[in-house]
Amino acid sequence: MLTRTEHITEELLINMGPQHPSTHGVLRLVLSLDGEKVTACVPHIGYLHSSLEKICESRTYAQVMPFTDRFDYLCSMANNLCYALAVEELLGVTVPPRCQWIRVLVAEVQRIASHLVWLGTYGLDLGAVTIFLYCFREREQLIDLFEAISGQRLLYNYLRIGGLRNDLTPDFLDRLEAFLAYFPDRMGEYDRLLSENRIFLARTRGIGYLSRGEAVAWAVSGPNARGSGLNVDLRRSDPYLTYPELEFDVPVREEGDALARYLVRVEEMRQSVRLLQQCIARLRGLEGEPIEAEGVARAIRPPAGDVYVRVESPRGELGCYLASDGGPQPARMHWRAPSFANLAALPGMVQGGLIADIVATLGSIDIVLPDVDR
Repeated sequence: MLTRTEHITEELLINMGPQHPSTHGVLRLVLSLDGEKVTACVPHIGYLHSSLEKICESRTYAQVMPFTDRFDYLCSMANNLCYALAVEELLGVTVPPRCQWIRVLVAEVQRIASHLVWLGTYGLDLGAVTIFLYCFREREQLIDLFEAISGQRLLYNYLRIGGLRNDLTPDFLDRLEAFLAYFPDRMGEYDRLLSENRIFLARTRGIGYLSRGEAVAWAVSGPNARGSGLNVDLRRSDPYLTYPELEFDVPVREEGDALARYLVRVEEMRQSVRLLQQCIARLRGLEGEPIEAEGVARAIRPPAGDVYVRVESPRGELGCYLASDGGPQPARMHWRAPSFANLAALPGMVQGGLIADIVATLGSIDIVLPDVDR
């Protein structure tokens, strides 16, 4: 017979998703619970599997570019860039300086726009509605700029193999400069709303711990890795385009928790402002210069061989492996998606914690489900 101080509990198995509003897409988490404590977490993916890699192998090299937008719809410019650099390396082509500077510029604008989506939705996940409205207010200004040069507001298809779809509009740099003039003050508002908010700090400090060793073991990259003390940023450690000529700092935190990952991304936006200011100054001195490499045929047939190219996307190491057999279509294409590797670390990050903290941990990873499933 049980006394009043004794009790019996049994393991509870529940599904979180795939329609849960805080899983940032159709992700299903199968949770094992002991009361409110998480004893195991198994992510189930594949609900958005689109076979894009195989589709790209049945298209010409030029036709593949619009499909890259769809791997991660929040950083289409980074996807375009990674693929363009891979094909250009197969071809042995180097784009002219103005094109390189514009590519860096749109990549950094995309980084800020992506981080603003993450920051706004992360606040929403934790009950802070105002930060969501503020972040999307700023993001709209950047999307207006992308619409001016590409005609699109989400999937831009702006880069081309050997160049760009078109040059910047005459007022693009002025409009971007005006945004950069007031954006740091707006980020001060974000700090007052979240960084100094004791409820937000209680929900993120010490939550979703990821050690440096675990980050390495799971091949975690980007802000998630830098939030765990790994000073790795491909723009600095394996530079491409004109990044070696730019001055910027790589924010790194040692705490390894959700708060550290938040602080890394916030500081990354400030560093992107620095990078964009330098890009604008360089581009003003290159007005009228060509934006396309010479000698790139319309019917692209790279010589037989393979290549792996990687860039630093807002979510981490984004890689494109291409194999050519000399034909007009890629013989093999593989997309190294940062969200896939980053999500793999989630079970260890939530095990032993509370079920209420899963949303805070998952949101701090900043996954995009099409980037996971492909």
